[in-house]
Order: sequence, then C-alpha cells, then structure tokens
Amino acid sequence: MPTSSNPNRPDQPVAGTYRLHGSPDSANLVVRLVLEEIKTPYQYVPVDRLRSEQNSAAYLKLNPQGLIPVLEVPGQDAPLFETGAILLHLVDAHGHLGPAVDSSERGRFLKWLFFISNTLHSELRISFKPYKYVAEGKAADDLSDGLIGQIARSFELLDREISASGGPYLMGQDLTCLDLYVACCARWAQIYRNEGKWAPLGTPNLRRMIEKLEGRPAVNRACSLEGIRGLPFSEPKPVTLPGTTA
Repeated sequence: MPTSSNPNRPDQPVAGTYRLHGSPDSANLVVRLVLEEIKTPYQYVPVDRLRSEQNSAAYLKLNPQGLIPVLEVPGQDAPLFETGAILLHLVDAHGHLGPAVDSSERGRFLKWLFFISNTLHSELRISFKPYKYVAEGKAADDLSDGLIGQIARSFELLDREISASGGPYLMGQDLTCLDLYVACCARWAQIYRNEGKWAPLGTPNLRRMIEKLEGRPAVNRACSLEGIRGLPFSEPKPVTLPGTTA
C-alpha cells in the first residue's frame, strides 16, 4: 500500500505527518521519491503555478524565495526548503538512504550531495529559464547551450564516481538519496528546453544506474503521483500537467 497521501483537503494538516508542497515534476519529485523509499506517511499539497501560488503571501511564509519544494516537518520550528537540506534531514531523521553521521562514508556522501544540489541542479534550473538572467532570444539560447556543456561534464564526473565505487550506485552497492537526485537531474537535463542537447549514452555507468532505479516500486509510485509516464529517467517525456517545470 502506498505511503503517500493526496487527500481531498490538503489544506487540513494531519498531526505528526510531513507536508510536501510541490508542483508536477518540479524539485519536489526527488523529495517524494525519498519519502516513498523510506515508507513514511506524508501529505502532498499542490502548488498551482499557473495561478502563481508560489508567490502568494501564504506560500512566501513557508519559503520567502517563492521556490518549490517546501517540506513541513513535525517538531521543526520552521518549514524546510532547499532540496539538499530536505534530503539531508530525511536521511538523518530516518537512518535510511545515506550513511550515518559517524560513518567513514559520510564525507563522501556530503560532498556529492552538495555537488548535485549546488552545482548540477543549480545549473539545470538556470538552463530551463535563462531569460531570468539574460535577455530572451540569442543570449538566452547561448546561455542555456553553454550550461548544457557544463552539465554534461558534471554527469561525466558522476559516471566516473559510480565506476570508482564499484557501483551500481554512486556510493557503491547501497542505494542513497544521491542516486534518486541524480536520476531526477538526468531526467530534467533531457527535457524542458534541453531536448536533444544531452543524453546518458556517453555515461554508461550512470545510464545503468537510472535504468535500475526505473524498476523500483517506490520510484514507480512517486512518478505516477507526479503524472510521469513511461521510463522517467532513461527516456523521459515532459509532463503536460499545469504548473510543470517548463
């Protein structure tokens, strides 16, 4: 039975339950993947980006940047935002999908988590909407194209790390939130303004990893809830629901 919750009244909090605010195929996807993998109940609260709900006064109280996702965490004095911070909190709170604080693998885990969050994911976000940084037209296209080259190099680094760890995952034999995060980034790098610019064919270790993830029940549940059909990472198709990343 799925652990996720999509209640008819998401505005009514359930005591002691996570509340994930997101929109289809946005960064909330990786948070949902982790929540499904750790099998913990949560409420999903849709943010209607067509109506700019992420800029509403109510949402800005959760995240003053107006960005998605936000995770409301029982017992925390403020909602969590920043994807990397949310993932790290969940890993430590549940003792799953990442090494313990006193593990010898902890430093390696942290450096790749922040690399994915601060470098790879950040550059992907700019490549989706370069017009936020430069004038729309040739300048925006040039910026997006230039970023894809850098993004491709980041995937090559990750591919080599999978090989060095012995695979099939980034940290070796054990699945972590890093793998789910990388898979989402691989998905987004192939769609949402980046069609045809990059594919995982040149990163065979990465490709095998994302194909392996596509067979996991938790991944299939999360993708279905996000409106994602088919092979989400190796042969992604854009989501056409209102409020998607594009």
